[in-house]
Amino acid sequence: MTDARQPGADGARFIAAVRSGDTARFAQITERHRRELQVHCYRMLANYEDAQDMTQETFLRAWNKRESFKGHAALRTWLYRIATNACLDFLEKRNDRTPVPSELADVGSEVLYLQPYPDRMLPEDPQESVVARETIELAFIVAVQHLPPRQRAVFILRDVLGWPASKAVDALELTVASVTSALQRARVTMREQLPDRRLDWRSPATHELSNDERAVVKSYIDAHERNDLDGLMSLLRDDLRFAMLPEAGTSVITAKDAVDGWVSGGLFQRGHDDWRCITTTVNRMPAAALYLRTPDDPEYRLFAIAVLHIVDGKIAELTGFDATDAPWLDLPPTL
Repeated sequence: MTDARQPGADGARFIAAVRSGDTARFAQITERHRRELQVHCYRMLANYEDAQDMTQETFLRAWNKRESFKGHAALRTWLYRIATNACLDFLEKRNDRTPVPSELADVGSEVLYLQPYPDRMLPEDPQESVVARETIELAFIVAVQHLPPRQRAVFILRDVLGWPASKAVDALELTVASVTSALQRARVTMREQLPDRRLDWRSPATHELSNDERAVVKSYIDAHERNDLDGLMSLLRDDLRFAMLPEAGTSVITAKDAVDGWVSGGLFQRGHDDWRCITTTVNRMPAAALYLRTPDDPEYRLFAIAVLHIVDGKIAELTGFDATDAPWLDLPPTL
């Protein structure tokens, strides 16, 4: 840790910008941290739009508190502290940002405010722990939402970002004992929420899709465009977990029941049977953007995005999101 007389290069430039009142320089220095701070806010909040708002709030608070930065800690650490507390303040005011009970006993609860995170907005440095695939995937983000807010913050700072206890204590203004206790309880909950997943968040992780995942997405798109219901069914596991957000109703169903449910809901019926799809990724997961052309429309219009968790060549989880009002996904509105 440095003192005020010997701050890191980033911190020294920041202090100089503060002393000179140079807002453009201030913005330039802090802006380089935007992507990783936004991912941090997203992990805290599970909602892309909320994460954007809290990142902006972080920069606003940083400007208002700029005189308090003395260089005793890295600028990055100082900004993370502000972002974490901005998210905690947000959560304290919003009673609609917690999981709600599900009607199905085997699902437990649902995170209806969950939104997908576009890969193009992730930090570009592959060495950053903030971009580890396992800690941005939907299952992880959902699991984190089951932690109380401060416990959530402790877990992310300690086990995801790898902060020492002393830094977490300082950021959250807690005692070492309370941070240690919160982390232990958080780890228990995460093991319960992700029993079959890798739980060592700080070790190296792959960022790329496997050939298996790419092949399944290609087959899924092909079957969807051809209205090949048998083909779709063959790609789904018989214990498929399916959700269509933001609607309630996550279900764990057989492949046949899933397809039958889509058909009874009107999909693949006349007027909803002319599809084009494109491969994409969100949350470092394979996904298909689905475009529908109705009989009176010359264009295929963006309908939904299906995010797939693939295990052993089968789709184990399919999370659908309404994509008609999600410009941050940067998908073409028509094909």
